[in-house]
Amino acid sequence: MSSTIAFLSRMSAEYQTPYLASLRSALPEETIQPLHALTPAQRTETTIAIVANPAPEDVAALPNLAWIQSLWAGVEQLVAGLPAGGPPVVRLVDPEMSRTMAEAVLAWTYYLHRDMPRYTRQQSMRVWRQHAYRKPSQFSVGLLGLGALGTEAARALVNAGFVVRGWSRSPRTAPGVETFAGEAGLDAVLASSDVVVSLMPLTAQTAGLLDAKRLHAMKPGAGLINFSRGPIVVMQDLVAALDRGHLSHAVLDVFDIEPLPTTSGLWEHPNVTVLPHISAPTDQQTAARVIAANIREYRLSGRIPGNVDIVRGY
Repeated sequence: MSSTIAFLSRMSAEYQTPYLASLRSALPEETIQPLHALTPAQRTETTIAIVANPAPEDVAALPNLAWIQSLWAGVEQLVAGLPAGGPPVVRLVDPEMSRTMAEAVLAWTYYLHRDMPRYTRQQSMRVWRQHAYRKPSQFSVGLLGLGALGTEAARALVNAGFVVRGWSRSPRTAPGVETFAGEAGLDAVLASSDVVVSLMPLTAQTAGLLDAKRLHAMKPGAGLINFSRGPIVVMQDLVAALDRGHLSHAVLDVFDIEPLPTTSGLWEHPNVTVLPHISAPTDQQTAARVIAANIREYRLSGRIPGNVDIVRGY
């Protein structure tokens, strides 16, 4: 007989309720309950938890977890809060999220490719001036991170005609993409890209990766899109690069602190576009179907789906 599945979240009831409803609809054969609704016996028996930014003490309240299913693709906060030797963590790998992220990468690449920030500034000054058009084949996009999200974003960019270069820590390939790895590879991608797009997971190795040295290594006049995690970019170094004109514009969807404080100077910076973490929202229905498939496979075979490498952080 299946044990109750725990749902652990620090979301408000407004957001938690529809997620619970979607999960219960996708898994009608299971009993899914928030932690506060579990009896002491159920907490002891529970072997699976579905989590969304859970409190570490809530995870610790379930002593016999076999594995943890994350509702998010990013799991750095979850992994950081687990003790050494804790249960395996399975991140959400949802094709719909990959499609949505690819859509966002393409949209905001076009935004920079077609000089929208420059035309917005001209409008504010009532200036009517046309600028030279560059074909996508004359415009290079550097993707940092070639996981599920990066690979799908690369496909969309290649199909749109852009020159696409991709970088990852270890060698990978993607159709139509010139790929690089390692420190030398990162330098090559930064130096040759008109727009750099960060889609990397946040790990000990990627935190602060885009610092003053690497931002300076970027092509003069290039733009930056950060759709990964805020701490990957050293914000004071980015602002300095924008202020001195080495970089032209930054589209930022993620920040060290979210929501971005109203006191932040980024809101009014003329060369920064602030987005409220909307590049690839989790789709409740498709996420629930992916999670349901993972849990059913586990119930049938006892195999835990491909899980996060705790040491690497993804």
